[in-house]
Amino acid sequence: MGSEIFLPILRKQLGKTPKGNFKVIKLCKYGFPQLIENEPLLEGKPFPNLFWLTCPYLVKEISKLESKGFIELFEERLKKDDAFRRRYLYAHQFEAMLRKSKLPPNEDSKIKATLIRLGVGGIKNPLGVKCLHLHLASFWGGVPNPIGESLLEFLPALECSENLCSDK
Repeated sequence: MGSEIFLPILRKQLGKTPKGNFKVIKLCKYGFPQLIENEPLLEGKPFPNLFWLTCPYLVKEISKLESKGFIELFEERLKKDDAFRRRYLYAHQFEAMLRKSKLPPNEDSKIKATLIRLGVGGIKNPLGVKCLHLHLASFWGGVPNPIGESLLEFLPALECSENLCSDK
């Protein structure tokens, strides 16, 4: 999508310059990036966050959910809801295989093994939630992530108002 044209906006959104090769994969209705996709290697080292939520509005809204205990809510649901847990474990496998598919074919087997072992956003514990931002990013990136999908019902909107975007 010619992601380099978004660099000034991404710098402002993230407060830093995204490293490595990435591409913008989701824009809001105002034309601002909401989600980028990263390569699984950054300067030859594993970088397990394939998808990164960049929209300041969404980051803020999801942070509010985290402060209200939604991480714990989802961790409890994973303990009690077998179907939800199976879908979540599948999301970890799906993202690991997606990450593997983006590695160069001759990539070092230790690095490949590390990246395949990690789940959504680099989560090591397959029943851990870590942070909600990465789950929405994963879901929007095409991973069938039930936590990311569930978050959509708790967000007041999926885009900021025009007034907020004009401040960017």
